Amino acid sequence: GEWDAIQTLVSTKAPLGLKFIGGPQASLDVAQKTMDEQAKRVNEQVNLKLRFVKTNFGVVEDRAFNLRSRLDSFAGKSVVASVNYADVKESNRASVLASGGKEDDPLTTTLVYFKGPAAQKTFVISHGQDPLDKDDWSGYELDRSIFALTNNSIAPPVTTDTEVIYSFSKVGSDRVEGKLRLAGYLNPQSDSLYFEAQNRA
Repeated sequence: GEWDAIQTLVSTKAPLGLKFIGGPQASLDVAQKTMDEQAKRVNEQVNLKLRFVKTNFGVVEDRAFNLRSRLDSFAGKSVVASVNYADVKESNRASVLASGGKEDDPLTTTLVYFKGPAAQKTFVISHGQDPLDKDDWSGYELDRSIFALTNNSIAPPVTTDTEVIYSFSKVGSDRVEGKLRLAGYLNPQSDSLYFEAQNRA
């Protein structure tokens, strides 16, 4: 079903230094603006709706619905023109139907078109979870996003890898509280400081 969620930023850190969050070119100006913007949003509550649907394979996230909700909610306005599921080798409509799924079951790859001249494709690289306790659950998901301009710009696409780490606890019959941690990873194809990081966090 649909859940009314409240997400609150409590901390933003750059353990290796600002330059490592300065985008593909390690721009200190970009990094400082990013940190300044995040500092303004600490303890700010963001309200959003999230949807989970029951399939023949279990309950899964409606990624298209939730991605639009997150992007619009954190932007504070409507920035998404459309979100669609994309067929890829690892997750596609034909394989879902062949396995006993339905035509409207969510897939794992999404394609977002923004109201500005930009698009973003997001893949699930890996995921996992701890054994489910009675009232507690924790898990992770590693996503790769490719962001590209859709106008006549010759700027190359930007690839980002992000690990989403969840920890949830049931605190009532219809209430769940949890912690969400986002870990950004450098990419060897697009980040100039990838090798300098030397696998450090």
